[in-house]
Amino acid sequence: MKVICTEKSQILATRLARVQKTTVIDVKYSRFPDGELYLVTGELDNETIIVSSVVDNDALVQLLLLIDACEDSEIRLVIPYMGYARQDRQDRKGEPLSARAVARAISRGVSECITVNIHEPNVLRFFGAPARNISLATDIGAYVKTLGLKDPLILAPDEGALAFAGEVASAGEWEYDHLAKTRLSGEQVTMAPKALSAASRSVVIVDDIISTGGTIATAASMLYGQGAHDVHAACVHGVLTGGAYVRLMEAGIRDVICSDTIERGCSKISAADQIAHALQTRAKQ
Repeated sequence: MKVICTEKSQILATRLARVQKTTVIDVKYSRFPDGELYLVTGELDNETIIVSSVVDNDALVQLLLLIDACEDSEIRLVIPYMGYARQDRQDRKGEPLSARAVARAISRGVSECITVNIHEPNVLRFFGAPARNISLATDIGAYVKTLGLKDPLILAPDEGALAFAGEVASAGEWEYDHLAKTRLSGEQVTMAPKALSAASRSVVIVDDIISTGGTIATAASMLYGQGAHDVHAACVHGVLTGGAYVRLMEAGIRDVICSDTIERGCSKISAADQIAHALQTRAKQ
């Protein structure tokens, strides 16, 4: 068994290989003059673990090419972050169900697929191979423990992320809640924990993805106004588009914590151990 990866998943792939006590196959990437992507792999093994976060369209094409290049090996595909997974429904006639299109394309020719905190678990049904999802919630909780915060409040940005917040909170048996919005007027909305108080407490806002950071930045400002001692933000996937990191820092967020499913400077948690554990078993047919 060897590990191979696309260009933007090199750090996680290397960490996974070390946990698995194996090696990472060298891949050389280039472009043709017309912009088309090209790659060539080193020597393959009978079983190959492909690690590839679909962070942009180039990463998607590289993954498709890599699957084809590895067709003589049994492929177990790890998708730490799956772009297009949030486009999981059709709101109007003629729209593509993009999550389905991508899932079908990348699962062709592989024996199983493993995702990490995929935004909508129902997307797994679109894969053409057995697929399962793993979570880094407890890993986030373990990292929060290292911060030395006294009795932190773990806070989901909305009710939909409450179960995720509960998983994070279980690492330290901390209290958890979700933000609730109260409309004060046609233009003015306030956010506060639904049932608990943030006053004089360290607050850790947790979610599976931080994209623009707008909701968390607004919430942080309001939490400080409600007497929070300090506010941290943690997620699995640090998409951080459009100046999100700066926006969060300017809002007074003490620290932004994410994993290496998307490789960032704030990637302080690794998915390698959880992926290695998942690889010890096989997805059910």
